[in-house]
Amino acid sequence: MKRNEADVTTAVAPAARALTAEDRCDRCGAQAYLRVELHAGGELLFCAHHAREHGDKLRQVAVNLVDETHKLTDTPATAPAEEY
Repeated sequence: MKRNEADVTTAVAPAARALTAEDRCDRCGAQAYLRVELHAGGELLFCAHHAREHGDKLRQVAVNLVDETHKLTDTPATAPAEEY
């Protein structure tokens, strides 16, 4: 008896890669904290300054948006003092 079932895959779409210090703003070259994947294909990277400046327009043209600007405030400004 032949079963009438469709082949199904359990593959999961890859998650967006986290931004690193090597990712640079397409506008000014500073470290990127925002990745914008466009409807037309391709992606743009922006530093926090340019992400804020162009954020509303970027959200209109984005298919996916990865915003890691929180990294700027989550990291302490100075390292904790070491005790000897």
